[in-house]
Amino acid sequence: MQPDAAPRSAPQFLYRLFRHVMPLARAELRMWTARARAIPDETLREQALQSLRHKRFHADGGCVYAACHPLFTPALVRLIVALQTISDYLDNLCDRCGRYDDADFTLLHQAMRDAVQPGAPPRAYYRLRGNPDDGGYLAALVRTCQETLTRLPGHRRILEVTRWLVDRYCELQVHKHVDPALRRDRLVAWWEPHQKRFPEVHWWEFAAATGSTLGVFALFLAAASDLPERDIPVLMEAYFPWICGLHILLDYLIDLEEDLEGGDFNFVRCYPSLEEARRRIEWFARRSREAARALPDARIHQDVVHGLLAMYLSDAKAGRQPDVRPVRRLVWRFGPTAWTYYGACLLYRRVR
Repeated sequence: MQPDAAPRSAPQFLYRLFRHVMPLARAELRMWTARARAIPDETLREQALQSLRHKRFHADGGCVYAACHPLFTPALVRLIVALQTISDYLDNLCDRCGRYDDADFTLLHQAMRDAVQPGAPPRAYYRLRGNPDDGGYLAALVRTCQETLTRLPGHRRILEVTRWLVDRYCELQVHKHVDPALRRDRLVAWWEPHQKRFPEVHWWEFAAATGSTLGVFALFLAAASDLPERDIPVLMEAYFPWICGLHILLDYLIDLEEDLEGGDFNFVRCYPSLEEARRRIEWFARRSREAARALPDARIHQDVVHGLLAMYLSDAKAGRQPDVRPVRRLVWRFGPTAWTYYGACLLYRRVR
């Protein structure tokens, strides 16, 4: 395949992903890791490094969109890695520091909002933590997102929808990290104003969908491709709640046992039974595939659906849990492309 040609098949897509995209993503992650090692505050440094070390597959996964637009591959990789790094870092700061302060969580996540608002000035994101010194790490991530976003020709067309998704993401991170006794009630109350717009999903499925960054990354690709403004709502409707919901429900599904042992909240446990959970996840997968097929440049979005099934259901955690193991059949039901990506995910785990 010529390096300036967009992939037209699963093998071509995988070739471009592993040959051209992943090396760029790894270089970006190495750069941010070096910046994280220089953070003066010990707690911030530890959480930044932990998030980069243990969650880097999130950035790798997001970078699949960069394989579809060779001209903008470097910019898309830089933007996706930086935004996902902010997301994972802030998640660690909220989840692993023994705090339940929603005002603090809201201020921290203002960094995510600023990152997709070119020109927004940096803020004292750690003010409610006593302003510990991160050596400019978070501000540099925010600035990288802002500057890179403006290089995409259609970025103005996606800003409103992108901000909606990022706002919901940030709200979720606040609600799900408060006192465990308050989480369920707060999540239900938060969902209620959105119920009429998304009547086909339960409150926990809505919450799960808000936890995915894939819709934002798909919009970044749309901005690089200069997708017509009329097609942006269609893209949004495919990703939210369907593809984004599938993403996070699969994530929680394979963590069922781990979350039960750790006493962590898990959206899949909100279903009345695991059989119902499996049925709904398959329904999300089918709705996602149908919605993806109707999109302009449908291949990448269908590939994302197949890739989500392959990535999560090839995880060793899926095979170890008797309640989760039957869901792996979805990969085979979704056909040869899903099988190809399943094999690629097994290879990725061996070489990453």
